[in-house]
Amino acid sequence: MIPHERSLVQKLQGRPFAFIGVNSDPKETALASVERNKINWRSFWDGGSPTGPIATAYQVQYWPAIYLIDGDGVIQHKNLRGGELDQALEDMIAELETATPKTETPPATEEPDEKPAP
Repeated sequence: MIPHERSLVQKLQGRPFAFIGVNSDPKETALASVERNKINWRSFWDGGSPTGPIATAYQVQYWPAIYLIDGDGVIQHKNLRGGELDQALEDMIAELETATPKTETPPATEEPDEKPAP
């Protein structure tokens, strides 16, 4: 499972997407897992218990659990894997990218357009 998620993080870099991990293992086990699996996303430790505050808030019932959460914090999908996960992510990201107008900042100029009033 982890190699797929690692590739998603690389593939979706620069797009409106964040992969966040939450680990409920004992702290030493969680840290070793990040190192051993070359986790390339932000991860949080949930107190070393399956009833930690994050697992409780999101009603996680089994591990690993995958939640797709939109920009408003609303869970859109739970526990998708493989192609279903990829498609749901692409759909959500495409919707965000089309809903957010791209604006370009004009380049800075050497001289201001107008001179300040005396």
